[in-house]
Amino acid sequence: MASPSFVGLTNGVFAENCWLVADPEAGEAAVVDPGEEAELFLARLASERWRATAIWLTHAHVDHVAGVARVKEATGAPVFLHPADRPLYDRAPLQAAAFGLTMDPPPPPDAELAEGQSVRVGRFGFEVLHLPGHAPGHVAFVGHDVALAGDVLFAGSIGRTDLPGGDTQTLLDSIRSKLYRLPDATRVLPGHGPETTIGEEKRSNPFVRLTPGINACLKCGAEVRPKPWGCRNPCANCGFSYPLGDCSD
Repeated sequence: MASPSFVGLTNGVFAENCWLVADPEAGEAAVVDPGEEAELFLARLASERWRATAIWLTHAHVDHVAGVARVKEATGAPVFLHPADRPLYDRAPLQAAAFGLTMDPPPPPDAELAEGQSVRVGRFGFEVLHLPGHAPGHVAFVGHDVALAGDVLFAGSIGRTDLPGGDTQTLLDSIRSKLYRLPDATRVLPGHGPETTIGEEKRSNPFVRLTPGINACLKCGAEVRPKPWGCRNPCANCGFSYPLGDCSD
């Protein structure tokens, strides 16, 4: 079965990961979070002979949008952004100045992203998950056993919440209620650092670890609230009912 190609390009002073998501047969690619080194992304598109058909933004922090203007200028690809991050997006040059950097003002977004929406590159579709906490309009793009997760979940860590619009409890809820519902084998392609999997982070991430029999279902691993032994109400994710469940009593 055909599957998309994923190319990670680490760039800039923040070591941000821009991802190219491509349908090689169609020669089309989405550019996810084009950071500072726009020419690097454009050169890789050219070397692969892929045409950029979309710019997908997980969120609008400066390290993820610094190259949007140049990539849009060079390719004409439409920009997709969740509206809750539009204020951050419009202030991206001010964000850059706070770090001693300069950047061109990004062009207005062409399309809004929303929870449950499907976005496509060539033959391949991805579902949009709204995952606030790191930024109000943060999203992930999920499909084909991959989650392009931006700055929500990293290998052994989570996104920072001390920037405007950040909230720690909201971020943890986003991870546990949405990302952790994905299969354990799902590859997580993050905005910084190496890739990981949902299962690995459930087991070992010190910020959002789930322990079966303590705060996770013994069958599917989804988070449940610990309840007294003998509770028979089912896990909200898979329906498993013993010995833990998301009980309301």
